Amino acid sequence: MLTSMKKIFNESSKDLKRIYKFVDNVNQLEIKYKKYSDNELRGMKDTFKSLLASGKTLMDIQVDAFAVVREATRRVLGLRHYDVQLIGGFVLNEGAIAQMNTGEGKTLVAALPSYLHSLEGKGVHIITANEYLACRDKELMGQVHEFLGLSVGLNISKMQPSAKREAYAADITYGTGTEFGFDYLRDNMVFRKEEKVQKGHRFAIVDEIDSILIDEARTPLIIAGKSSDGAELFHITAQIMKTLNEDEDYEISNESKATFLTDQGAARIEKAFGVNNLYDLEHQELLHNVSQALKAHAIMKLDVDYIVKDGEISLIDKFTGRVMEGRSFSEGLQQAIEAKEGLEISEENETQATITIQNYFRLYNSLSGMTGSAMPSKSEFWETYQLPVIEIPTNKPIQRCDEPDLIFKDEISKINKIVSEVKRIHGEGRPILIGTTSIEKSEALSVHLERERIHHQILNAKTEEGEAGIIANAGKKNQVMLATNMAGRGTDILLDEEVKELGGLHIIGTERHESNRIDMQLRGRSGRQGDPGSTQFIISLEDELFDYYDEEEIERYMKKVKTDVNGMVVGPAPEKFVKKVQETIQHMYQSSRNHLLKLEHALNEQSKIIYSMRDRILNLNPDQMFTIIFEYIEKYIRQLVLKYYPEYMEQPNLRAFIEELSLVFFALDWQEIDVQNLDGSKVKAKALAAFDEIKPMILTFQDNVDWVSQLRAFMLQQIDMNWISHLGEMNRVKEGIGLNAYGQQDPYMLFEKEALDQFEQLLVEIESGISTTFMEFYKNQLDDEEEELDEKEDEK
Repeated sequence: MLTSMKKIFNESSKDLKRIYKFVDNVNQLEIKYKKYSDNELRGMKDTFKSLLASGKTLMDIQVDAFAVVREATRRVLGLRHYDVQLIGGFVLNEGAIAQMNTGEGKTLVAALPSYLHSLEGKGVHIITANEYLACRDKELMGQVHEFLGLSVGLNISKMQPSAKREAYAADITYGTGTEFGFDYLRDNMVFRKEEKVQKGHRFAIVDEIDSILIDEARTPLIIAGKSSDGAELFHITAQIMKTLNEDEDYEISNESKATFLTDQGAARIEKAFGVNNLYDLEHQELLHNVSQALKAHAIMKLDVDYIVKDGEISLIDKFTGRVMEGRSFSEGLQQAIEAKEGLEISEENETQATITIQNYFRLYNSLSGMTGSAMPSKSEFWETYQLPVIEIPTNKPIQRCDEPDLIFKDEISKINKIVSEVKRIHGEGRPILIGTTSIEKSEALSVHLERERIHHQILNAKTEEGEAGIIANAGKKNQVMLATNMAGRGTDILLDEEVKELGGLHIIGTERHESNRIDMQLRGRSGRQGDPGSTQFIISLEDELFDYYDEEEIERYMKKVKTDVNGMVVGPAPEKFVKKVQETIQHMYQSSRNHLLKLEHALNEQSKIIYSMRDRILNLNPDQMFTIIFEYIEKYIRQLVLKYYPEYMEQPNLRAFIEELSLVFFALDWQEIDVQNLDGSKVKAKALAAFDEIKPMILTFQDNVDWVSQLRAFMLQQIDMNWISHLGEMNRVKEGIGLNAYGQQDPYMLFEKEALDQFEQLLVEIESGISTTFMEFYKNQLDDEEEELDEKEDEK
């Protein structure tokens, strides 16, 4: 089989030459491991670990490990890895992306390198596109892992920390990318090291890697706490927004989906709130609230961007069509939408920790992934993650027929064609999957199908509880499934034999997506494992995709459009035009991701420093903790001397200096005359010597366990409080970063400079905060002891 396979390899073949030999070797070992008993097969885990302990590497034992997994999978699941699946496993093992078509068994592929890397005992993370797939894959492949003596964990949202710790302690942990990222952020907010759940970032396999590492990468992960802002302002601005008119009071940029008040709109807001200038610095909070209310009113759409579920706003992931569990809009947008929908206003969120998807996954020592649609983003994968993409051949030749797009001038003509095509193909008995881009669109199309009495199932975020049942029946005769992108990834639609004879599953795409990769995923639901099938996109020039494109170019093209009697565009070159639009928008979003990555670079490096500071404090024993406290106080003293004794100042403000110094020396009895004739270096020496005198008194509290515990907590609180304030300030700087480009200056360099200046100030604030708060804490302890002694004296 391998010989024939080599002939059909494309340009990836040069990357795979060394893998042919590995696969041949696994095949040769098959007879050997078939003779092993179950216990002997399970015992190979200890054999492999011994080999690693003796100096062997994972590459040395990979062939035998893969052969063991193949045999275990055959015994437990009755499934035998194909040669192409072995190839995929070796590609993952080398830290690359395996492009494998739908139905090629990527779940089985992941079992190979995950077993191998788990032998190091440092944890393996298998990342899926959603929790449904995480649960499914854990239940299925977990049987194989456990048969081989490994422990398997599941990490999903709403789990208790104890359950998460148990999941991460397992040899192999399944879960979603966002949940792994949030756990990382939460781990860097704990007050005891025992509260952390993750144990490192050694090796990860990301299923549907383009969805997770590229599509989701424009939205950073944010942990938010509650701020004290009231709800009344959100309700007022929501009502005002209903009175504004587009083009007159506000404008929308279709390309960036941003909103802007016109002069007339700003004047109406100013009149409503009784202010002279909405853009004055003193009205910054009001302007921010108005901006978010306008975005909620004009941009954010019910059943597209969010749904209302149990009286709450639930976010919809536009790439997967699923509810984003545990996520909410930030910067007051969540509250603005709640006010728009007439719901109870939740407390506004304040950013406490954040990381981009890109930066989280770059924490892993070794990263790999699988998808059926990586090639269009090959260059971005390499530039951002240094991940090569290697295309794996299908186990059986593809028999699916991908029909050319049908492009209509308007929406109604498109709908009419879709309905007529569904009637025609449904009449043949073939199952049909109709892909839509939102809940709103799927429900609207459902009405048209009902009018024609075409029975169908709807799969979207509102019906996800019945997902397994809907998908299980989707490949049966006469079935019609109307679905959002929920059916676009990780969904294997199995066909009855009768259906295969009729021509297989037919896919109708109702809109082209912003990325051709998502279209590839929808097509990939049909024609799995050599099954027959067909696909076709039926779209219109009124689809959302064209809203993101240059308005003037769209208008110019529309003037030239020629259609037939059914409204289908026959010229000029409609498919070429659609391709141009899609590629332009793909490039726009790639630029957006690069923009975010560049902006977040400085903050990411800063967060590593802050998290390192926290980890250091979490791991300190009492002796070390007091050493660190003394370091901070001494540094604070030096900073204070630098502040009041700069080189250019002839006479420092001695009174102010002594007042500030007394925050650390609460019993400081210095007078101005004591330091009047001393230069900065001598004052510094005098102050540090004075601090040395009180160190022994402070160390008398070293054995007080409660005191040490409180000390650790307030040190962490000082770091967190200042870090949260810093993040808020950096968010404000980022909002205006684009304006700097007009001054012919590099906005990223300006941002990095501003971020560095702010960070240096942050470190000073943390050190001074810890120093002064500690000494205040120490003084209170002394006062308490003194009161206790006085009480005892009184009792006597």
